[in-house]
Amino acid sequence: MALSKDQIAQRIAKEVKDGYYVNLGIGIPTLVANFVREDINVEFQSENGVLGMGPFPFEGEEDPDLINAGKQTITTLPGASFFDSAMSFSMIRGQHVDLTILGAMEVSESGDIANWKIPGVMVKGMGGAMDLVASAENIIVAMMHTNKAGESKLLKKCSLPLTGVHCVKKVVTNLAVLEITKNGFQLLERAPGVSVEEIITATEGNLIIKGDIPEMKF
Repeated sequence: MALSKDQIAQRIAKEVKDGYYVNLGIGIPTLVANFVREDINVEFQSENGVLGMGPFPFEGEEDPDLINAGKQTITTLPGASFFDSAMSFSMIRGQHVDLTILGAMEVSESGDIANWKIPGVMVKGMGGAMDLVASAENIIVAMMHTNKAGESKLLKKCSLPLTGVHCVKKVVTNLAVLEITKNGFQLLERAPGVSVEEIITATEGNLIIKGDIPEMKF
């Protein structure tokens, strides 16, 4: 059975280690803060100038002055700090972020990512995506494996305007966990109840399968 967006975030949360500074992109990545283990210390950074984000607030407890880069209301943890965009991007460009979690419209087998523009569709700008992919050494993408038409979003080559090249390290989709290698997507885990054959069918890029592929554990 394919994962929900919450389950994708829950699986990615297992990649977050004690002491990490983590940037959460817009979309599914923002959900990761809800699932990080309580016994580790993690600092979540938002590019609009927040360090120390907590999980989403419960209904009725939202503070409209506390938002993330996607304009969603957030909570902050004790010791959280607020700063301007110049300071925020100095932190990103200075490589002070240990893990960046981004959404994407397409990822190629060589680790290219397209996540900021669909030609012909009006956008306000690319935001901080290009700074994040240019500066981060560890990028995990959270995304759906296929689009609404059932076409693969894990491609041999991206068709949309690129955000960055050869920068993605791992992809977690509603079907699988995949690592980017020099030879393509290596299948590490599959969603519970999803067969390897289903993942093969849903992946356009070169898919490497070695041995028995275990189901994800949460």
